[in-house]
Amino acid sequence: MTAPENQPRRPAIFTVDDDPAVSRAVARDLRRHYGERYRVVRAESGADAIDTLKELKLRGDTVAVFVADYRMPQMSGIEFLEKAMDFFPLARRVLLTAYADTHAAIDAINVVDLDHYLLKPWDPPEEKLYPVLDGLLEEWRAVGDRAMPYTKVIGHRYSDRSWEVRQFLARNEYSFRSVDAESQKGQQLLEAAGLDGSKLPVVITEKGETLVEPRDAELASLLGLSTAPQLEMYDLAVIGGGPAGLAAAVYGASEGLKTVLIERATTGGQAGRSSKIENYLGFENGVSGASLTTTARRQAERFGAEVITTQEAGRLKVGGVGAAHSIQLSDHSTIGARAVILATGVEYRELQVSGCRATPDDPSEANFVGRGVFYGASVSDNSECAGEDVYIVGGANSAGQAAMYMSQTAKSVTMLIRGPSLEAGMSQYLVDRIRRTPNIVVRTCTEVVGTVAEGDHLSGLVVRDKQTGETEQVGCDRMCCFIGATPRTDWLEEAGIARDDHGFILSGPDLREKVGWTLDRPPHHLETSVPGVFVAGDVRSESAKRVAAAVGEGSMAVMLVHRYLAEA
Repeated sequence: MTAPENQPRRPAIFTVDDDPAVSRAVARDLRRHYGERYRVVRAESGADAIDTLKELKLRGDTVAVFVADYRMPQMSGIEFLEKAMDFFPLARRVLLTAYADTHAAIDAINVVDLDHYLLKPWDPPEEKLYPVLDGLLEEWRAVGDRAMPYTKVIGHRYSDRSWEVRQFLARNEYSFRSVDAESQKGQQLLEAAGLDGSKLPVVITEKGETLVEPRDAELASLLGLSTAPQLEMYDLAVIGGGPAGLAAAVYGASEGLKTVLIERATTGGQAGRSSKIENYLGFENGVSGASLTTTARRQAERFGAEVITTQEAGRLKVGGVGAAHSIQLSDHSTIGARAVILATGVEYRELQVSGCRATPDDPSEANFVGRGVFYGASVSDNSECAGEDVYIVGGANSAGQAAMYMSQTAKSVTMLIRGPSLEAGMSQYLVDRIRRTPNIVVRTCTEVVGTVAEGDHLSGLVVRDKQTGETEQVGCDRMCCFIGATPRTDWLEEAGIARDDHGFILSGPDLREKVGWTLDRPPHHLETSVPGVFVAGDVRSESAKRVAAAVGEGSMAVMLVHRYLAEA
């Protein structure tokens, strides 16, 4: 019986396998679990599958997930997925493979941006098939099959605030399209909104609401994020929303503590800016920093933690033993907390070269930050750097991940390393991938000593070979700096919290040589020089500077908070 014309078509789960028995088995298991919500379409060769995709496209149907067998004659599963992406680029991609072919599946992660690979047999499907597809389908539903997101950000390419707005939305995984204000499309959108383009950026939401030069608090409201605490007193206040702070919020709230997390910008910290984290346990295909940390934020909220964004902790007034601490926020409101975890993380250190300082000492000095000079990852979508000559300064993992991400669309990516090799500061798996990428060039023993301007934005660099002393001017459309980190701890000076010579917070055994500990018991492992105030993550002195370590410290700090509260 033909379905009524006005009945919406169900999206398809498309499976292709040249073995008829396997093809039927896959389709059977898929229909049993997803048949009410999705159409299950199967094909027994790559060529037949492509013909079917053409028909689906013509009829206006959509595909949510592809499941393709790796070993097929004439057209392998990887080759099929490459072609299928031309028809339905937002569909999730799964490769079905035998154990002996897992190396091919791993290679496919880079070739076709594979989302997952499944080993045959997948029995029982309740454990090995459905959980994987459930997650991929949830991701697909969040975006749908829209090639053009409805929300648009209209701004200038070389505008620091336009860049900040795009970063805010991207790091919260909010779908949008960036439009150049000087393009025909940009002019049309501004005219339709009754604007002349004198005030930018402009955000036009999915519902047609227009935000002109929006502040972060307005963007947070658009995304449904909280910007003010609901209570005056909490059991636990977590300052900073990177991996350590998010882990602390999850464990604190899940274990019954009234928990609030305060983050001055967007949750995620430096990890949230990473295009892909590949060495975090449990994510064999890697995971974007924004995806990992956004999921963690939602997890914390599900357990009842309040997550407050666009608020900065500006002052910490410590209480006595067992008494609450007081935290003053950037809107001048104050909250109290019986215990505090400091997880403020670090900021990338500024390059001390003209044009690269966000707040120059000399007012006449150029400022290209946000106008070609960026600290950390600079793009919300790698298409932003399409056709550009990109330079990346630094040799740690974060720099390597940014190089790999931008190399997908950039004309060229050049990594400038002060030391003699990449291996000194980067994981070997990432070094190997960089060396295999043809449009990435690594220049060792090289540093940036000057910038070249074109109007108000960066157009080139002056670099120096540290071994020969020779300088060279190179063309550069975008420079991203990853040159070490400085802690966010100046605001703690009044609280008397002990720090090392570089400003990182001392804790536990590291306090032995410091004066000021007033209790008979020794400080807990992650406890600072102020009882009841703990530290976790990159801001801690001698921390490991890894996502997994930060998550571990955030969760451990909560255990120590419980111990402290029981003693108080």
